[in-house]
Parts: sequence; C-alpha cells; structure tokens
Amino acid sequence: MASRGRGARSRRGNAETLRRYWSSGAGAAKIRWGSPGDWTRCNRQLSRYMGARARGYCQLLHRRNTGTYTGSRTNVGRRRA
Repeated sequence: MASRGRGARSRRGNAETLRRYWSSGAGAAKIRWGSPGDWTRCNRQLSRYMGARARGYCQLLHRRNTGTYTGSRTNVGRRRA
C-alpha cells in the first residue's frame, strides 16, 4: 500500500487559517468588526470567493468577533428605524 504522505489531513488547517485572517488578520482590518456596516463589508469581500455562501459565513464570523448576531438588539452596528 502506497504512503499517502501529508494528504487530506494537512489541508484541514486551512479553514482555521482563513478564520484567523478574517477575524484578526489583514482581512479583519478591511472589515473593521464592531463598527456599523461590518457585515456588509464582510459580505462584499468574501462574496468574491464564496458567492452566496458568504452571507452565512459572515454571519458566523460576526458572531465570533463581536459576540452578537447581526439582527440582535445588542448589535452595536445595527441601524435603528
């Protein structure tokens, strides 16, 4: 049986690397988490790479970085009607 080498196991870390980039790296500087419009900026940046899936991913990143979901009353960036 041939050796698989690094294979699929070595690629599993890429998701966490991307999360860190968009949460605390250069990507986070583009998005400016915790300020008004942060989800919109995230969606614009990530939709280039993820398409429509960026909406849900940005929602999860927003929760991870600010502690609230975008529709929550406690969301700092929420616009009032």
